[in-house]
Amino acid sequence: MSLSVFLELVEIKAKTASVFPFLLGTLFAWYHYHTLHIAELLVFFVAMLLFNMAVDANDNYQDYKRSERTEALRFREKTNIIGVHHLNPSMIGWMVVGMMVTSGVLGLWMVSRTGWPLLVMGLFSFAVGYGYAGGPRPISATPYGEFFSGFTMGFVIFLIAVYVNVFNVTAFSWPLIGAVYLASGLAQCTIAALLLANNIADQEEDETLKRRTIVHYLGRSRSIIFFYGLYTVGFLMLIAAVVLGLLPKLTLLTLITVPIVVKNARGFAANPVKKLTFPNAIKNLFITTLAQVVFLALGVFLNI
Repeated sequence: MSLSVFLELVEIKAKTASVFPFLLGTLFAWYHYHTLHIAELLVFFVAMLLFNMAVDANDNYQDYKRSERTEALRFREKTNIIGVHHLNPSMIGWMVVGMMVTSGVLGLWMVSRTGWPLLVMGLFSFAVGYGYAGGPRPISATPYGEFFSGFTMGFVIFLIAVYVNVFNVTAFSWPLIGAVYLASGLAQCTIAALLLANNIADQEEDETLKRRTIVHYLGRSRSIIFFYGLYTVGFLMLIAAVVLGLLPKLTLLTLITVPIVVKNARGFAANPVKKLTFPNAIKNLFITTLAQVVFLALGVFLNI
């Protein structure tokens, strides 16, 4: 397997959805508590990246294995990376296990250094990660995929990044969890919007594979309204977080991305095709989270 195929298998281009929440959580911890634990932070980053890659590779693996010798399989052999590149499914399966086990071992080391809250968050993340593509009814084939992807990647990664830096200076409490939830709102919503856009573009394929995503229940028109709504809620949560003092005022400059987000969203909504306009949703995730990271960092270090 070449490096380019491996990177496609683990969907490296989608890692924005985990790396930026990690950076946001780290900056949030420094802004409020002026403390960082570099060793734990770096180990968490490696464990997070490995697990994220394992989840995406497993998604491709499970899709391939679940297909039967029918029209669905012929469809998959033209679109699924394992079929397209004639990869060994058994090798992919063991690679997924290896990445997950390594991530788990690193996670247990961090638990021994920080405490039980990390174990709870880690177990939840592992359950969602496996359940997203595995099991008799994967989360990705249900109406709950948008929620679990946004919540786990946008919020839980953010929260873990905060916790591993502040575990010894403040209690792991509901006020802390609530503050992080609101501060991570834009990341949660743009990640959920990305998955929703994917499901809108894949509606025909998902129906063929009997995936009952939220698009199946809402229909395309209402799903597109929901798509716009996610961006709206995300930006409103960002504003609320700044007003409540959870994020520095300079973070409001993230709002300069609104016209770009609207333009990209309209382009996708007008013609929701995977290869043509789905990248608009990827761009929106990248632009908004990058802007929030940059302006949050400036706000933290300039104390504005």
